[in-house]
Amino acid sequence: MSDEKRAIDRELLDILVCPMTRTRLVHDVEAEELISEAAGLAYPIQDGIPVMLVEEARKL
Repeated sequence: MSDEKRAIDRELLDILVCPMTRTRLVHDVEAEELISEAAGLAYPIQDGIPVMLVEEARKL
């Protein structure tokens, strides 16, 4: 695949929550991350797949 950003399915985004706080996530398209403001974490999206593991998340 080229450098294009992969789109995340809207229905998937609507049901995903932070595994630590169970709060809604904010999709940062440019950074390819799902942001949990409550936990202060950013979960990576790799090849269009959200990696919802706390140990893989980046601290904000």
